[in-house]
Amino acid sequence: MPELQLDSIDWKILGLLQGDARMSNVELARAVGLSPSPCLNRVRALEEAGYISRYVTLLDALRVGLKVSVFIQVTLERQIESALERFENAIRGRPEVMECYLMTGDADYLIRVVVADIQVLEEFILKFLTKLPGVGNIKSSFALKQVKYQTALPLPVAAVARKPGAKAKVKR
Repeated sequence: MPELQLDSIDWKILGLLQGDARMSNVELARAVGLSPSPCLNRVRALEEAGYISRYVTLLDALRVGLKVSVFIQVTLERQIESALERFENAIRGRPEVMECYLMTGDADYLIRVVVADIQVLEEFILKFLTKLPGVGNIKSSFALKQVKYQTALPLPVAAVARKPGAKAKVKR
């Protein structure tokens, strides 16, 4: 991937697209102070350089019937490369696993699972997770309430997205 030196306009583009990936190129160009063609060229360059990895639609889990969100700590019997790879490959193939992190501390992995109900979770744990070779310990914590959920990354101050027509605050 080509390496880019991002300027304030690139950061603004990234910030705005994080908030609304369906924003038209004309709206985006207006918001960052460019004409549409150069704006589109910058977006394409950001995509090619890997700053923008994909565009997604975020669904409301409750509205689509996924009522149970669980954080599961998994400890492996041995932390050798082959065991880690085997576990990670198995987890990647499970659609109910929303996130998976290799951790420091007491557990080797922290995964977030979203399912319709406790029975589906039980099946995931008993028929999948406990049957994975090398899994030593599983500890689950249920999320009672989602206090904050954010997909937009905290970008540098230069990237703070402003609504079109808003004046920038400049420190002197």
